[in-house]
Amino acid sequence: MALHTSRSKELYDQACKYMPGGVNSPVRAFRSVGGYPLYFKLGKGSHIIDEDGNDFIDYCMSWGPLILGHADNDVVKAIQRVAENGTSFGAPHEGEISIARMVVESFPGIEKVRFVNSGTEATMSAIRLARGYTGKSKIIKFDGCYHGHADHLLVAAGSGLATFGMPDSAGVTRDNARDTIVVKYNNIDALHQVLSNNDDIACCIMEPVCCNYGLILPKKDYLKQVSELCTKYNVLLIFDEVITGFRLARGGAQERFGVQADITTLGKIIGGGLPVGAYGASSKIMAKVAPDGPVYQAGTLSGNPIAVAAGIVTLQKLVPSAYQKLEELGKYFEEQMQPIVSRYKYKLLFKRLASIFALYFTNEDTIISVDQVKECNMQQFARFHRLMLERGIYLSPSGYEVGFLSLSHSKEDIDKTVKAIDESLEIVLR
Repeated sequence: MALHTSRSKELYDQACKYMPGGVNSPVRAFRSVGGYPLYFKLGKGSHIIDEDGNDFIDYCMSWGPLILGHADNDVVKAIQRVAENGTSFGAPHEGEISIARMVVESFPGIEKVRFVNSGTEATMSAIRLARGYTGKSKIIKFDGCYHGHADHLLVAAGSGLATFGMPDSAGVTRDNARDTIVVKYNNIDALHQVLSNNDDIACCIMEPVCCNYGLILPKKDYLKQVSELCTKYNVLLIFDEVITGFRLARGGAQERFGVQADITTLGKIIGGGLPVGAYGASSKIMAKVAPDGPVYQAGTLSGNPIAVAAGIVTLQKLVPSAYQKLEELGKYFEEQMQPIVSRYKYKLLFKRLASIFALYFTNEDTIISVDQVKECNMQQFARFHRLMLERGIYLSPSGYEVGFLSLSHSKEDIDKTVKAIDESLEIVLR
C-alpha cells in the first residue's frame, strides 16, 4: 500500500528554497504527522488527486469551505462568468449587496455586514469594533478557540483559573498580550470570576463550538450562560463562526444552539472556496464602522467579485434539504463507526456534530476541555494518518484538526473510509 510520492517530494524540496518550511501555512508542512506534504493538482467532488496521481477521498475540504465539494459545477461557472467581466474593481458592485442580504437574512443578530478577505481580518476587525463601541480595552478569549493570527489573539493561558495572557508566538509583545485574558472553555465560573473583577472588558470572543482543538462541544446551556453573563456585565459577545457559520445550520451555531451573539464573524463557506471573511452586528453597533463611524477598517480586495460570486452560489445551494442530507450522511458515518469505537473503548473516541467530526486517541470517554485534548496520543494519530493516506483517505495533517463532510461525499465514500479506519487502527492499536 506504499504511496508513490516522488513528484511531491521534488516539489517540496523546491518550495523549501523559497518559502519558510516550503509552505504558506504551517500545518500544511506535515510536521506533526511526519514526512513531507503532498502536492495536489485536481479536486472534484469528494476526491483530490496529487501530482503523483494518487487519488484520495478528502475530509479536509480546504479546511472547511468546500461544503459543496471540490469544483462544484455551478460555483465554477459563476467564477468563470464573473472573471470574464473583471477580477477586481476596488469599487462597489451589485454582487456585494446580494451576498450581504443573504447573510443578514440568515443571522438575526446581523443587520449590517462588512466583508473582508480572511477569518483573521474578520476577528481582528470585530474586536476593534467592540473596543470602539464600548470604549473599553481588554478582551476575553477562551482556551482552545482559534481566531486567526492577529497579535492580541495569539495568546496562551497562564497559570490559575483565569489569567492575563502571555504571548504564544515570537513577535507578539507582552504589552499586546496583556489586554487579552484567557479563560477555560466550558467553565462558566472562570468567566464569571473575570467579569466580576474587571470593568474594562470590551468583549468576549469565542468559537461557540471549538473546532481548532479537535471538536469540543459546549456543555448544556453553556453558551446561553456566557451570553447572560456578557449582558449582565455590559460586555459584547463575539461568536467566531468562521468554521461553524452556514455549516452547523443556515444560521450557524447561533441557530443550532438558540443563542444570539452581539457580533458575528464569518468566513470559509461564504466564499465558496475563495479567500473571504466578514463581520456583522446590529445596525447600532455597525454604525461605528467607517465611513459611518470612527472605527477604521479597509481592504483593497474586500468584496472581491469572484469570491462574492462563488459565495452567492454556495449559499443559494444550501437549502434545508442540503442540511438534511449532511446530517443524514454524518449520522451514517457515526453509525458505521460505532462498532469500531466500541471495540477500542478507552483507546479511541469519535465525535461528530452535523458535518464536522474528530477522532481522538485517548482513554477518555468524552472530551469537554482543551486539557483533555492535550493528553491525546498524537504519535498514534501521526501513524494513523500515514496509514489512511496509504488507503486513499486524506485527513487534515494534524491531530488537533477536525474533518469535514460535504454534499459531494457519498455513503460509498463513508464505507471505504470506515474500512480504511478499521484496517489502520488494527495496526496502530493492536
